[in-house]
Amino acid sequence: MDMKRNWAGNFQYSTTNWHEPESVEDVQQLVSRLTSLRVIGTRHSFNSIADSNENIVSLQRINKVLSIDYEKDTVTVQGGIKYGDLCHVLQQHGYALHNLASLPHISVAGACATATHGSGDGNQNLAAAVRAMEVVTANGSIVTFSREKSEDELHGAVVGLGGLGVVTQLTLDVLPSCQMRQDVYENLPLAQLTHDFDAITSSAYSVSLFTDWQDETFNQVWLKSKLTDDETFSLGSDFYGAKAAKGNLHPVRGVGAENCTAQLGVPGDWLDRLPHFRMDFTPSKGQELQSEYIFAREHAYDALCAISEIREQIAPHLLISEVRTIAQDELWMSPSYKQDSVAIHFTWQDKWAEVQKVLPLIEAQLEPFQAKPHWGKVFTTAPAKIQTLYEKMPAFQQLLKKYDPNGKFRNDFLNKNIFNEAE
Repeated sequence: MDMKRNWAGNFQYSTTNWHEPESVEDVQQLVSRLTSLRVIGTRHSFNSIADSNENIVSLQRINKVLSIDYEKDTVTVQGGIKYGDLCHVLQQHGYALHNLASLPHISVAGACATATHGSGDGNQNLAAAVRAMEVVTANGSIVTFSREKSEDELHGAVVGLGGLGVVTQLTLDVLPSCQMRQDVYENLPLAQLTHDFDAITSSAYSVSLFTDWQDETFNQVWLKSKLTDDETFSLGSDFYGAKAAKGNLHPVRGVGAENCTAQLGVPGDWLDRLPHFRMDFTPSKGQELQSEYIFAREHAYDALCAISEIREQIAPHLLISEVRTIAQDELWMSPSYKQDSVAIHFTWQDKWAEVQKVLPLIEAQLEPFQAKPHWGKVFTTAPAKIQTLYEKMPAFQQLLKKYDPNGKFRNDFLNKNIFNEAE
């Protein structure tokens, strides 16, 4: 992988000054010395959110599990750890996370900073698990945000978009480990969601609907169910008109399922069922673009119908689209702040010229529903519009100014989308 590009290869970073500190003390010295920097995680963002014209800092060497608290049911980790590595340690100690994104190869700090999420009516985004975090702020000192110290300020800091400083440590809530199964059904008519959307999305712990927008059908429904000791159940061959898959499937039509987590109802550990893709499969390069829009759950069916109206413009450039539900949270810059939400995700072919023309059409269709773009994916929504979508935007601006008064951690993305300043 080219050092100067993101995972998907679609974005080139703007500086060759890359730093890989090996300790928190190294981070403090770097921050004290540099006048401008940004931190990258595993480079899974598709836009310029982590970019810097001057210095980029990677925490990939600061990546350990520090401690597990069996009384408080928490785990404390360093800022550079990936979910895949954390999950194995938690499983060994009888613990689980409440949810995972579709790829387990992303960094915990990066996912939380951008409000990344999995699926499930009762499951908040990944950032909602953060109970405390340590951040090296602009003057090189360590500031602790925590529920105990100030829950309100923690709510502002967790989805921090990299603007507060370098997140060197996170404490996350954990749950008891569990077994899960994954069942896939094919060809669910969009019309079935008219009255059954709630029943469909609540039918398992985590539910994902996949469509390529070729017609008004969801190609696949993925149901991830928790198993308890006394529970044996069969979901049956029919699911709201969709039929049980006969073999393991990849969400994208025609692609082999060997890198996907096991399906067909086979029980397995939570960490091998919650993500769509296996921990031991390392995606070498994405060769794709991703967009995602999140809006209030009450608009789910209407928003899907609105997208279906322009499916002929979408389908030729698409690999797959996924619909997920997310429970509301209290995090200021989370798209699910105080509203149960639905997300429509698009994985595009790596053709930015074409995708760039389709995004404004999607955004126009979703305009009535006040859809918010995912912070780490490609979008063309106007900065002024983004600012109106976040009730706590003024408070967040003040929080960033408090801890970073001279804009050491600011970049073009934050200046434009958070502070509405031209590049």
